[in-house]
Amino acid sequence: MVDFEKFTLSNGLQVVVHEDPASHIAVMNVLYRVGSRDECPTQTGLAHLFEHLMFSGSCNIPAYDEPLQQVGGNNNAYTTPDVTNYYCTLPAMNLETAFWLESDRMLGIAFEERALEIQRKVVIEEFKECYLNQPYGDVWHHITDLAYSIHPYNWPTIGKSVRHIEEVTLGAVHDFFRRFYRPSNAILVVAGNVQRKEVERLCTKWFEPIPPGTPYHSAFPKEPKQLVPKRKIVEGNVPLSMLYKAYHTPGKGMAGYHATEVLCNLLRQGKSALLQTQLIEKKRVCTRIDAYTTETFDPGLCIINGRLSDGVTLETAEKELVKTLENASKTTAVELEKVKNQMESQLIFERVDLVNRAQELATATALGDTDLVHQEIDSIRNVSLEEVQTIASLILREDNSVTLYYQAVPSHTSAQ
Repeated sequence: MVDFEKFTLSNGLQVVVHEDPASHIAVMNVLYRVGSRDECPTQTGLAHLFEHLMFSGSCNIPAYDEPLQQVGGNNNAYTTPDVTNYYCTLPAMNLETAFWLESDRMLGIAFEERALEIQRKVVIEEFKECYLNQPYGDVWHHITDLAYSIHPYNWPTIGKSVRHIEEVTLGAVHDFFRRFYRPSNAILVVAGNVQRKEVERLCTKWFEPIPPGTPYHSAFPKEPKQLVPKRKIVEGNVPLSMLYKAYHTPGKGMAGYHATEVLCNLLRQGKSALLQTQLIEKKRVCTRIDAYTTETFDPGLCIINGRLSDGVTLETAEKELVKTLENASKTTAVELEKVKNQMESQLIFERVDLVNRAQELATATALGDTDLVHQEIDSIRNVSLEEVQTIASLILREDNSVTLYYQAVPSHTSAQ
């Protein structure tokens, strides 16, 4: 059990407190309900850019990292299509330093051209290094563009085009901050060797005075049901050809989500997994194969990617993959129980880490019910064989799929 208590400040900031007296540290996690899905299609990458800008200093504190490091703390952040999450760990006795730092940058970062230019260069370099110049780096751009026609999951969190980051203005940055980075659009989780009464006092002191800002209500277009297969061939200077298949799935908190997660683990988890045994060991069409879900709040994707064996064509690999997936609905009760046990063990192991607990609480709250952290294991345990078979027949269909052939361009050598 991940015990917690909750309260909400007058400015709308939701606060979750998780007391763990056995810990010697404290974690402060601030989740903002803004991800790449909240961006304008003609100005993408802002949510991820802000992940960097929030460390550039505020009007009162020139550098976020330095005061935190002086009290033995460290921090990090990440951006997803749905949220941007900032977290820090520090000795529990120095908790107020985290309150001071996080509340100050929520109140307002330093909107300066120099800071924007520094972080712009960092993000552009990341875009080029990881997405444009790295083998297979643009895969996600191709898959999301195929899979989503109207929903803003149509582009990756890094952005649709590097040009959007190159051309972003200080005014656009300022508007984005005012719209999303405010108490009523945030969730604060304080965990570790802390007490609720002290957390309430510190919240009243540091966060309560921050104005709530203009209410923001997200409304995203519902992606229409895919009725025909979608396909694309990309040629690139890559070492080996790769096969990618993506299938539309329920989002987090939706009916069928946990059955989908169990199904995905049945496909990939362990040496006895269906994809491993059939495509690598028996058919030998792949040397490596993986499957995962995007874990998005709105309907997402189950991605399967395989690295082809020498001499195997993409057409052959796809044919064998499709044949293998037809057997996913034939899962046995023994196989199902084994995978559910593995998933439960992994979840319990992850919760040993205080940071993971804090982030689970924040995500569940963002989904609308903090108590989801208590239901997670039971939801997995309660997935029946019939549910897995049903979700497999609903999801793993060609008319629900996106296929990407990433074709290695043959090398040419001149005769001597």
